[in-house]
Amino acid sequence: MSEQPTEDERRRRRDLDAIFGDVLPETTSDERDPPRSDDDREEWYRVNRPPHHGG
Repeated sequence: MSEQPTEDERRRRRDLDAIFGDVLPETTSDERDPPRSDDDREEWYRVNRPPHHGG
């Protein structure tokens, strides 16, 4: 349960972002990108298999 920031908190955050920039993203890459499945990995190996390995 997250509380909504007050107008003062939003203004303060906006001022800090304007001065220092947005240093950290809101979410990390593992939260944004879906995890790779084994099928994706196998597909990558099939696509990138060198010709001398047959197939």
